[in-house]
Amino acid sequence: QLQLAESGGGLVQARGSLRLSCVASGLTLDDYAIGYLRQVPGKEREGVLCIDNNGKTTYYEDSVKGRFSISRDNTKNTVYLQMNSLKPEDTGVYYCAVDKFYYCSGYFNHYEQGTQVTVSS
Repeated sequence: QLQLAESGGGLVQARGSLRLSCVASGLTLDDYAIGYLRQVPGKEREGVLCIDNNGKTTYYEDSVKGRFSISRDNTKNTVYLQMNSLKPEDTGVYYCAVDKFYYCSGYFNHYEQGTQVTVSS
């Protein structure tokens, strides 16, 4: 059974940093692209960025380019989201999500409860 254990969220001041971790069990992580979605207050859940099984990053949200990066350690079945220079508008629930394919298609067919990130001004 596929499970995603997310951690690393919390409260941070603007211009601070956080690193989210997503540990997968029940699947071989390097068979899939993995992304992060987020839902900010008042908006629908949307894709932020994704990493394919070769380590290539695709950004879905222009506002995070240059500030957020995603990496993966397939030996640990873990994906990391490094968030730097955080802004209050980054506040939301962040979801680790499994893409349907090994490349970043944007079709995420599994995510779980997410982790809250709150950026104070």
